[in-house]
Amino acid sequence: MNKITEAINGETDGRASRWHAHRTARHEELLKLARKAVHKLGPQASMEDIASLAKTSKPVYYRYFGDKEGLRQALSANVINDFRERVIAAALAKDQELSSMHAMVTAYLELAANSPNLYYFVTSAPRSADDMSAGALNDFFDEASGMISDRLLKLYDQKATAAALGYWPRAALGMVRAAGEQWLREPDSNSKPSIETMARELTNWLAYGIASTSGTKNP
Repeated sequence: MNKITEAINGETDGRASRWHAHRTARHEELLKLARKAVHKLGPQASMEDIASLAKTSKPVYYRYFGDKEGLRQALSANVINDFRERVIAAALAKDQELSSMHAMVTAYLELAANSPNLYYFVTSAPRSADDMSAGALNDFFDEASGMISDRLLKLYDQKATAAALGYWPRAALGMVRAAGEQWLREPDSNSKPSIETMARELTNWLAYGIASTSGTKNP
């Protein structure tokens, strides 16, 4: 290969690299703008609504995401991965088993309460096997379940059964999600538990079951 050919190939590779970097940056920018639009307008926001708030056009979103379902999957995966990162980080920041689970539950409730529109956008749509957001959600559940198993094992001094550690963490996550969503839907009132109260109750249910309501323990 002579120097002229090398120069041409180098210039071509450079242009391709810059174009790829531009498309990646634009893709991320459009996702952030779509996230802001759903946060403001609600989970049923149309492509036209999202594009309008992003000060661009629907064809631009179609070019990068294919269709609304492609955008939904990409945005859902983006939000789920953000949830996962923050919830897991909160749990890892605490040394004590109960405090770690309490931090995990608190982070989950705070994230959901900070943007119910985004939360429902991510959780309400059905998912197919090839949905990229389904993989992100399963990864989140697997990691959270593993962390709960580890902490319960330590909390119960290695006495938890294999069946309990195999099934309870996933069941517990379903309980936390169901209770959290019911709490999220309730209008604000004097009788609605605060985030702190709800997180404490859910943590005790995770660790000790409903029997903990007769003598609530402090995480």
